[in-house]
Amino acid sequence: MSECSEGPLAAALRGNGPGREDARVNGRPQTLYTWNGDWALAYQVLGEGPDLVYLPPLVASLDQNWLFPPYARFLRRLASFSRLVVIDRRGWGCSDRLPPGQPPLLDDLVDDLVAVLDATNATRPTLFAVEESGFLAISAAAAHPELFSRLVLFQCSPVWTRKDDMPWEDPEEAAASTIRSIERALSWDTWHRVFIRDQLPSLAGDEAALAWLAAGSRSCIGPGNVVTELRWAMDLDLRERLPEIGLPTLILNRQDTRTWANETADYMAQRIPDARAVTFPGADVHPWIGDWEPITDEIQDYVTGGHGRPEPIRSLATVLFTDVVGSTVQAVELGDGPWRELLARHNDVLRATLRRHHGTEVGTTGDGFFATFDSAAQAVTCAARMTAAVHELGLEIRAGVHTGEVERDGDDLGGIAVHIGARVMSVAGPSEVLVSSTVKDLTAGSVLTYEDAGEHELKGVPDRWRLYRVVGP
Repeated sequence: MSECSEGPLAAALRGNGPGREDARVNGRPQTLYTWNGDWALAYQVLGEGPDLVYLPPLVASLDQNWLFPPYARFLRRLASFSRLVVIDRRGWGCSDRLPPGQPPLLDDLVDDLVAVLDATNATRPTLFAVEESGFLAISAAAAHPELFSRLVLFQCSPVWTRKDDMPWEDPEEAAASTIRSIERALSWDTWHRVFIRDQLPSLAGDEAALAWLAAGSRSCIGPGNVVTELRWAMDLDLRERLPEIGLPTLILNRQDTRTWANETADYMAQRIPDARAVTFPGADVHPWIGDWEPITDEIQDYVTGGHGRPEPIRSLATVLFTDVVGSTVQAVELGDGPWRELLARHNDVLRATLRRHHGTEVGTTGDGFFATFDSAAQAVTCAARMTAAVHELGLEIRAGVHTGEVERDGDDLGGIAVHIGARVMSVAGPSEVLVSSTVKDLTAGSVLTYEDAGEHELKGVPDRWRLYRVVGP
């Protein structure tokens, strides 16, 4: 086929199709491709503002990123103040994979990054890297300072193992032990359960997070390639490149992580000519887990020069919170496998009930659900039917419903009404639905009936609150 007769599919695959950045698939940015020689490189673009190129750690593919609400929320937050370019680098995710046993070459990865910059017309973007992607970011910033305006490194290091002037880094035996654990693991689910315990403690016990992380890793890279990359990383040493970075650099880390030392941030800040380090509380190695908003706020100030975050949109909504009663005891009695299966059935039942009552799932936390409704009566009816439906599974849940003003910031939902709804739920007993007086008043005239559950103090919420128990129909 001649160049002039190239069809729309071929043009799209070459990155020249119409509507490249504005295309959305099920509400997510479209995964696009560009080429560096014979290598197809996947990327996504979303948002408006100064260009920000994000190099993620080895977690999930571009398509899988959007299946985990905390990660999707993090990406949308970055895109709220930037034109965000997210890349699956060579060997990962939706980009072309490497043959078994073949590690990547840093020079090739830098060339790939330049190819994506060309394809997206990124103009001196800020380069933002997390964890092992820091090797690529450090190399690119040192080799091509003219292509970037700033560098942001989160939990990054110029080495993977201990050096004479970096004695706090893990010894080679620790890295070798990680490799052996991957080679022995029969499933990514088992391996990631330990990873979450050690590296993402905020997600401990969250079965939905475990399922996404394991599935995301499988979609991103196979265990054999992970082992190859870890062995490659053990030989990397970019200490001499640090003084060559001619960009303003922001170095971010959390103070209590088990594998990324605070001393490394200070070490890099002392050797990169225009750098500063900022340490946040917490023990999670991924920036979108735990107390993540101060991190994105810091990045926004750095990228935009301190322009304030847009005011969230306020609107009236009814919030519903649920929680499984006695989940810890049941998990211990049943064991991990059967408990995961039971929890998955619980989630299916609650989601089906939500759909029937026009509720919107906002998020899950372990065995709890958070949803919103336009109608207070629909929310109460949904909560009551959820409580009845899970009985057939041998489970009991508690539920709380409140109506008030919420703050919408992208897909994130906050505000005092959300806190009140969660606290109302925490007061409820097994198989009980409690509502605030606001909800009772709004549903006056409906078929719903209540009985007085008394006044309660709601932790962290001013005043005492009169609550009502749903008793019918």
